[in-house]
Amino acid sequence: MKKILLLCCLLSTGCSLLFLPACSSKKEQQEKKPVAPVTVGAVIKKTVPVQIRAIGNVEAYSTVSVKARVGGDLTHVYFREGQDVNKGDMLFTIDPRLFKTALDSAKANLVRDTALAKKADEDLRRYTELLRDELVSRSQYEQIFANAEALKATVEADKAAVENARLQVEYCAIYAPIAGRTGSLLVNQGNLIKANDDKPMVIINQLQPVYVNFSVPEQYLPEIKKYMSAGKLNVETFLSKEDKKSFHGVLSFMDNTVDTATGTIKLKATFSNKEKALWPGQFVTVRMTLSNIQDAVVVPTQAIQTGQQGQFVFVVKDGTAELRPVTASVTYEDVTVIEKGLSAGEQVVTDGQMRLMPGAKVEIKNAQGQKSNSQKESSKISNPAKDKVK
Repeated sequence: MKKILLLCCLLSTGCSLLFLPACSSKKEQQEKKPVAPVTVGAVIKKTVPVQIRAIGNVEAYSTVSVKARVGGDLTHVYFREGQDVNKGDMLFTIDPRLFKTALDSAKANLVRDTALAKKADEDLRRYTELLRDELVSRSQYEQIFANAEALKATVEADKAAVENARLQVEYCAIYAPIAGRTGSLLVNQGNLIKANDDKPMVIINQLQPVYVNFSVPEQYLPEIKKYMSAGKLNVETFLSKEDKKSFHGVLSFMDNTVDTATGTIKLKATFSNKEKALWPGQFVTVRMTLSNIQDAVVVPTQAIQTGQQGQFVFVVKDGTAELRPVTASVTYEDVTVIEKGLSAGEQVVTDGQMRLMPGAKVEIKNAQGQKSNSQKESSKISNPAKDKVK
């Protein structure tokens, strides 16, 4: 019996010794968690502008369709298509000979009727004296009086006819009503021009300054009204989303009603367009600055993640990832303002979030996937034996 008990003790001791290394290795594996490589960004404070972005359309400051006020043969064209013209520059000439003849005729009628009116006035004075002496009847006097008044009216009509004929002659020369750039020439020299035709002869667009029309959602209306009352609102335009060069203008018009179909309100900004880079009909990207947030806490936008509980970021603390709920506000360029949840000086994960869980160990790498300088130095310090062998 004693031999059997001794044999059982030896077997149990052997089993314990056999399973002890396996248990210890499993425990070490549980304690050694995988390290996730991540890229981080700093939480900083900076001044961030509050901006509204939209797509806008360039509109000429003024557009004039040039038409003829008189009809006739087009004798001269004094500009080229697409040419810049100044206000008052001559554009076209219509054959004035017919209108000069009409002017000469009107002047001749004025001279004739002026002489007749002078004669009638003398007759009226003479008949007035004869009526006083009762040498003519009242009816004769009234006839002379009516004739004199009629000739006076005729003279006034002749003066108006002369002025009208003079204007017709002047209208034969057509001048630029505004400064701007001419469009396509819609008539040619030698064409017969109709007065006040529906088809214009040329269209002139004023390009300096220009308008940019754009619409924003109606929820921005209170803020826009607030900042417009405080001063001018600055507006920037970009020729494309990728273009970094901007053109600066000011908000000059806000429509008096909200479009019920789209829920937006129309705005208009004025740009000096000194370089003539903005062209009527062109679509541009619009950015309007409402105000500036001083000392705003910002993080790289790509650090912000969205889950079932809302927005969050991973904060790196002592080599461990901590899930931190945040309240994000406005976004400017590549950063987002954080209203709640972070403090300046902390580090947040900007790349590698998909590999993380709360409490996960992380290894900070730069954008190229290389270890940071501090980590390289720590790795050198952690291997003194290797350096000694070298």
